[in-house]
Amino acid sequence: MKKFGTISVLIMLALMTGCMTSQSGESYSRDEARMAMTVQLGTVEFVKEVQVEGSKSGLGAAAGGIIGGVAGSTIGGGQGSKLAALGGAIGGVLVGNVAEEKITKFDGLEITVKLDDGKVIATVQANDVLFAVGDRVRVLTTRNGTVRIEK
Repeated sequence: MKKFGTISVLIMLALMTGCMTSQSGESYSRDEARMAMTVQLGTVEFVKEVQVEGSKSGLGAAAGGIIGGVAGSTIGGGQGSKLAALGGAIGGVLVGNVAEEKITKFDGLEITVKLDDGKVIATVQANDVLFAVGDRVRVLTTRNGTVRIEK
């Protein structure tokens, strides 16, 4: 039974992390490759560390419910097995939902940039590149409005 639980958790983690999208300024989606972007130059005015909440897509709850239901069905027999499967599914939904949110949250940076044209913008992206006040940066904006800041 312990082996089944470990395998179940690993499957759930693989499902949830496989659907995550990167919030890094250094990472591009397939759709963004070879697309024209607007480029503006500016200077970093302010940098603040933030916590970006995890996703609540329902995938964690679904995976947890399935895994919990299957695990619960292995307990007992007859009517007891059905009740254990139901209890396992309900517990799995709750645990899976919390797990998805915790697994997908990340540390981010809120970066405020004064553009060379005088306009001031701010965006949040993954905390994977160090920015400091005074850094000269490029602000890249895609057609759909996605913004990333690069050194």
